[in-house]
Amino acid sequence: MATAKWNGAVIAESDDTVVVEGNHYFPRDAVWSKYLTSSETTSHCPWKGDASYHTLVVNGETNEDAAWFYPTPKEKAAEIKDRIAFWKGVEVTT
Repeated sequence: MATAKWNGAVIAESDDTVVVEGNHYFPRDAVWSKYLTSSETTSHCPWKGDASYHTLVVNGETNEDAAWFYPTPKEKAAEIKDRIAFWKGVEVTT
């Protein structure tokens, strides 16, 4: 079971994560959407495609662009479609 925590709250929990480049990608339905807000930030990975971001808002604190996902990943990264990963201080344990 992988768990993502930030600011005292469990953000995501699943026994079905996909690990790519050391990051656990959680199924979208395993992430508490109440902690996610949309972000305009995007980035590009040559082999995964274009990433979009969410900002976390937990217990009155904000963590800008701490979650990312690939809405339409490239074929080589198809396994991370509909999955979300975390960084910027989000602790992921297994």
